[in-house]
Amino acid sequence: MENGSLEETLQDGKLYRNLNSLIVAHLRDNNLNQAASAVASATMTPLNVEAPPNKLLELFAKGLAVEKDDMLKGVTSSALYDLGTSLPAAAYGSIPAPRTATVDFSAVQDAKGSSKSFPKHETRHLSEHKNIARCARFSPDGRFVATGSADTSIKLFEVAKIKQMMLPDARDGPVRPVIRTFYDHIQPINDLDFHPQNTVLISGAKDHTIKFFDFSKMTAKRAFRVIQDTHNVRSVSFHPSGDFLLAGTDHQIPHLYDVNTFQCFLSSNVPEIGVNGSINQVRYSSTGGMYVTASKDGAVRLWDGVTANCVRSIVGAHGAAEVTGANFTKDQRFVLSCGKDSTVKLWEVGTGRLVKQYLGATHLQLRCQAVFNDTEEFVLSIDEPSNEIVIWDALTAEKVARWPSNHIGAPRWLEHSPIEAAFVSCGTDRSIRFWKEVL
Repeated sequence: MENGSLEETLQDGKLYRNLNSLIVAHLRDNNLNQAASAVASATMTPLNVEAPPNKLLELFAKGLAVEKDDMLKGVTSSALYDLGTSLPAAAYGSIPAPRTATVDFSAVQDAKGSSKSFPKHETRHLSEHKNIARCARFSPDGRFVATGSADTSIKLFEVAKIKQMMLPDARDGPVRPVIRTFYDHIQPINDLDFHPQNTVLISGAKDHTIKFFDFSKMTAKRAFRVIQDTHNVRSVSFHPSGDFLLAGTDHQIPHLYDVNTFQCFLSSNVPEIGVNGSINQVRYSSTGGMYVTASKDGAVRLWDGVTANCVRSIVGAHGAAEVTGANFTKDQRFVLSCGKDSTVKLWEVGTGRLVKQYLGATHLQLRCQAVFNDTEEFVLSIDEPSNEIVIWDALTAEKVARWPSNHIGAPRWLEHSPIEAAFVSCGTDRSIRFWKEVL
């Protein structure tokens, strides 16, 4: 009995040491050095402890999957989200493994002539809004894509139905890929995001609101929850846990909301930001450890996801021109930004150093996006004068393709699927187009 108790104690001690090591390594590898040092000191764990990259995140994801599976066997709804009618096919939120590992931009030097070829894509017109199609977002599992318009409507597409529509030998009559249309805003929609676990879509709009739509219910046309902000909501982003969301607005500081209480928090530790500091885009990193803002004053700012403090300001990231978009790489080590100076840039998170520049696409008027493909091997953006989609090899920064957008006038938004070779373009001509790799 005593031997058994001793063995359990030793095992518990080993478990705690392993857990502490993973926590320290996770904080350190995500540039949260102050927090890593504090935990290391408190738990007597070496700060330079070795651990596989993202091991803690991987174990946490597996635990959530098991917990979610257990919940699905017994509990079908939560206090906040009444999931109602279930959606077709697999459970929402289960994210497939990426096709390949993300690119390590620090490991390979520029090598002219070694660029990869971007695969051929076919494209199809999906639908039209009644006014400019302003934004789009894929669900984390890649099964859905939503678009928002200046006509104040939101369209939700099921990707499987889009693919079915694009088959050359579709037999069962016309396929309708739009599975929901929501009408609840009174001014143009600026951005969208999907809850990471529940069938909930949020939208941010010029009417100063963030609205929550339950897309599991076929008859739902209006929001079941509304956050009334104080400013034009330019951008929205869910925390990976789904418990918090960020709003980038005409205010200079991101608005952080608790999804369960709708309480708003503002950082008390921010750099001095001028009057032209409106936030065009805000995005969380893959673990929620950081978030990034792209501002009209030309700065890219990095924020601590726990303390909400601004940890780095890249002032003049795009000269005097406004930054129209910014997003993390999957490993959270770099940020891709796009600006109205007609450049796309890659920044190192840990140092704020400019790593790559992607040149040759002019965007001076529209709030254009630059996006990685799903494997982060390529960067896509828009050339306004020629109305083309421009593609670069992400590592060499060489242009590898220029494709006609097939929109009438340049598209204002690109959004790539997180799990496969497919993306959507949203046009000033009101149309939505879907692009997928020709296999």
